[in-house]
Amino acid sequence: MGFKMGIVGLPNVGKSTLFNALTRTAAAQAANFPFCTIEPNVGEVGVPDERLDKLAEIAGSKQIIPTRMTFVDIAGLVKGASKGEGLGNQFLANIREVDAIAHVLRCFEDGDVTHVEGRVDPVADAETIETELMLADIESIEKRLQNIVRKVRGGDKEAVQQERLLKQALAELEEGRPARVVEVDEDDEKAWKGLQLLTTKPVLYVCNVSEADAASGNAQSERVAEMAAKEGNATVVISAQIEEEISQLEPDEAAMFLEEMGLAEAGLDRLIRAGYELLNLETYFTVGPKEARAWTIRRGTMAPQAAGVIHGDFERGFIRAETIAYTDFVSLGGEQGAKEAGKMRAEGKSYEVKDGDVLHFLFNA
Repeated sequence: MGFKMGIVGLPNVGKSTLFNALTRTAAAQAANFPFCTIEPNVGEVGVPDERLDKLAEIAGSKQIIPTRMTFVDIAGLVKGASKGEGLGNQFLANIREVDAIAHVLRCFEDGDVTHVEGRVDPVADAETIETELMLADIESIEKRLQNIVRKVRGGDKEAVQQERLLKQALAELEEGRPARVVEVDEDDEKAWKGLQLLTTKPVLYVCNVSEADAASGNAQSERVAEMAAKEGNATVVISAQIEEEISQLEPDEAAMFLEEMGLAEAGLDRLIRAGYELLNLETYFTVGPKEARAWTIRRGTMAPQAAGVIHGDFERGFIRAETIAYTDFVSLGGEQGAKEAGKMRAEGKSYEVKDGDVLHFLFNA
């Protein structure tokens, strides 16, 4: 399981440039005018993980298969999008399909790149987008509440639950707060997720800075960090221009370029890590002579459900998981060494898979 992150922002903040760099493609036309992205562009990238390379080296795996992350480049939102301004309704519908939102905020000055509002103010840009998403949610909730009146009167349990959750969300939105602040009971989680409200999506602010500010950020990115801290959201500082340049280089050249720019790693790595934290994700591995492969799960996933990420039959017929911690696999020279040292464990259905576990599943077909 990977996850899908929607890249959103006002026009000309660097969304498409960042998307092109991250997906190593030119699928999104990066141009200096609003709405150059008319349909959402979708790209998948392998999630970089040094542990996978190390495991493959030890096991002599012929193939390395990283887990995947999907990025969706969603065309620029503008003020009034919730009422259909720009191409708002279409764009808002695309946001419903993603797991998380990356707000790309312009934190650079460039007279050659126009800003739709005629100024550079990333905090105001973030507020514009959040407001449009909240207005869209309010309109959606009011329509839904009208549509389920009869069912609620008839005592339909699902409708009653839905009405209660919609009213909780509406109360927060009318106070100017996103629906993600609503605390939902475990029994309501499935129904809550089914509402697909735009402002329940986790948010990551991506501060797009100039090349000169890539290593340490600037005053604008600091303002965004302060805003994010108050909201309980996260930020990442990236130079889309640098990422685009890196994407055209061979790995050795890219490493040298990063070093020259004073950067320890590519922005992609930091963005993915922040995304994993945002969605509470972790990675486990399957390793053998044929392939070394990474799999993404949510933290707290039990062994049978982790097996189900590979194939539904693995979950349905789950017997046990032969488990080796990553550090043991590496320090003891692989599976055989771990077995001989007593570091391979047989775990059952109640085992909570840990980040970095090397697993082999036994199941009934």
